Amino acid sequence: MIKKVSAGLLVLALSTSCVSKKIYTDLENKYAELKKERNTLADENELLKSGKSQSDLDNANLKSELEKLKSERDKLAADYAASSNNLQTLQSSYDALEKNSDAALKANMDKNRELLAQLEAKEKALADEKARLDKLGRDFKDRSDRVAELEGLIAAKEASMKKLRETLSKSLKAFEGKGLMVHQKDGKVYVSMDNKLLFESGSWTVGTEGKKAVDLVGKVLGDNPEISVLIEGHTDNDKITGTLAGGIENNWDLSTKRATAIVNILSSNPKVKKENLTAAGRSEYSPLVSNDTNDGKAKNRRIEIILTPKLDELSKALNEI
Repeated sequence: MIKKVSAGLLVLALSTSCVSKKIYTDLENKYAELKKERNTLADENELLKSGKSQSDLDNANLKSELEKLKSERDKLAADYAASSNNLQTLQSSYDALEKNSDAALKANMDKNRELLAQLEAKEKALADEKARLDKLGRDFKDRSDRVAELEGLIAAKEASMKKLRETLSKSLKAFEGKGLMVHQKDGKVYVSMDNKLLFESGSWTVGTEGKKAVDLVGKVLGDNPEISVLIEGHTDNDKITGTLAGGIENNWDLSTKRATAIVNILSSNPKVKKENLTAAGRSEYSPLVSNDTNDGKAKNRRIEIILTPKLDELSKALNEI
């Protein structure tokens, strides 16, 4: 998406006469920054998915190893008990054999020493296994706590986005049936507005009714400063003939200017963080339905405000697992 926006900006810059090398270089740099940002977001998304899957697999392996060690510990404990019984028997025999000859006594003493050495070895092995089992138990608990923390963060993000959607739906209730829709998908909240609510044909100036709707969205965003906001402009596939007021010559430029107009209204609210706002023109290349009918074209001409939770806390939790 960012690549398409930047490509559109470069095409516009090259198509305009008397473009300086500095402007061209700035646009190239902007394109590189936007491409890097897109790759970073994609990497973060894959990292979150991979981290959670790996954590689930590690937990299963730890549980299996814990059960195996418990079984080994129980076996060692049983061996230890049997050896203790043997020792007691031998001790009784030893007491009786003290009355026998020195040769017989020495033979029994040697056997007892051997059994005592075996018993000490088993005691040491049991202690070592117990220490190992205790460490695995602590590691398992630490990993489980971190996974639980990660799941809690994910659940909290989902709950906050659900609450945000409900708040937006309530605030924008007056615009139901007027070309505005709020829905939630893939952990994001979408506010979709038909162009008929916002703009006149071929214009990027927001009308009075549309500005009221955008101002209400801005009020909700002002109360949720930790949300990233992407404003996308979309058109149908009708080609622009001639030159519109202000030098608009194609759908890329028109969609970008319409998205920027929405950003300007949102940023006029002092509580909205401007660094959270991004404007993007998608032109005709992300339609909702076919452009074969007038009704389809009307649905495709729209502004989408996409609200995404920031993932800093989730990334930090994944790195600690």
